[in-house]
Amino acid sequence: MASVCLISVLTTSQTHGIEVSDKAHKLAQDNIIVDTHIDVPYRLNQKWQDVTKATEGGDFDYPRAKQGGLNAPFMSIYIPASLDNSANSTKLADKLIDYMEALVGRAPDKFAIAKSVADVKQQFSKGLISLPLGMENGSPIQEDLANLHHFYDRGIRYITLAHSQSNHISDSSYDLRRQWKGLSPFGKELIVEMNKLGVMVDISHVSDAAFYQAIEISKTPVIASHSSLREFTPGFERNMDNDMIKALGKNGGVIQINFGSTFVTKRANAWSKKRSAEQKLIEEKFGKDSAQAKNFSAAFSEKNPLPYATLNSVLDHIDHVVELIGIDHVGIGSDYDGVGDSLPTDLKDVSTYPNLIQGLLNRGYSDQDIIKILNGNLLRVWQQNEDYAAKH
Repeated sequence: MASVCLISVLTTSQTHGIEVSDKAHKLAQDNIIVDTHIDVPYRLNQKWQDVTKATEGGDFDYPRAKQGGLNAPFMSIYIPASLDNSANSTKLADKLIDYMEALVGRAPDKFAIAKSVADVKQQFSKGLISLPLGMENGSPIQEDLANLHHFYDRGIRYITLAHSQSNHISDSSYDLRRQWKGLSPFGKELIVEMNKLGVMVDISHVSDAAFYQAIEISKTPVIASHSSLREFTPGFERNMDNDMIKALGKNGGVIQINFGSTFVTKRANAWSKKRSAEQKLIEEKFGKDSAQAKNFSAAFSEKNPLPYATLNSVLDHIDHVVELIGIDHVGIGSDYDGVGDSLPTDLKDVSTYPNLIQGLLNRGYSDQDIIKILNGNLLRVWQQNEDYAAKH
């Protein structure tokens, strides 16, 4: 009883006037919540913190996850594009997975590595937080399928084919060079092998051409682990347009909505583009390592505060996917610990999933539909990938 009271008090303090009902809290606590993109591993690589306990800063720790009902966060094994074509990308991937295994070793009563849908369900029944793993940027594969098998054995269950630059697998939505005009020959081969192993193909970050090629090649449903909709951010190719979302629906896949303000509203996206353009000018004038360049971002934000998105902004993205392709193809890919201080009001950390659930209730979503968004859609896709691999 005490823990229920604690949850209620703490959540109320973060809702900015949103009244979160007992029903929303109950839905959060009684169901698996899958979030397919949380950047804890790289955060710990930058600065070690014991997330088995409450931490200062960051968006994730055990107490806040329990408070919000989060129990199946995919830990992002994020590899910066600067390490592409370098053995250091593979070393970093192994190091970040080591961190997650150390986390479980430190607190086996709180966390467990999850390598299958069955693991997630079993660990949920024991009150543990599952830690499935996804690799953000396929750079560590190093054009060698043996590395794919290595990382599968270590627990990787999705691979984001590229990140902010074109790599040996795929063109990136951020990279104008388009060296492969979609996927590389190896990238096409990789998807076939990922299907055979049961590793989900993640099309977040890739170019539009790479997306269409990936869903044409993949024999299993793909995911967008942390993407939002171009409908609300015109010209932002990192997000998905309506035709892509329809194609994803036909593929049986799921788009996991990114919470970052710059992903979900036109105003915040324009703010981000302006900051990036001015940062580039400063770097060209004074050099990337200059004091002016290093201090620019903070100074810009002080003069031009980010126009934060809101909970309703995120709900609009979910609504739009449902209107286009139905309730079976949308979920949560928050990008907590990955988008800095750009998170929307009322969704500032992993304690706030009840706010999202309350917003869905307020918009008329049924309990069954909400559970599909929280876990059902992603677990279905993951299971379909497992089932295909078992046959092949």
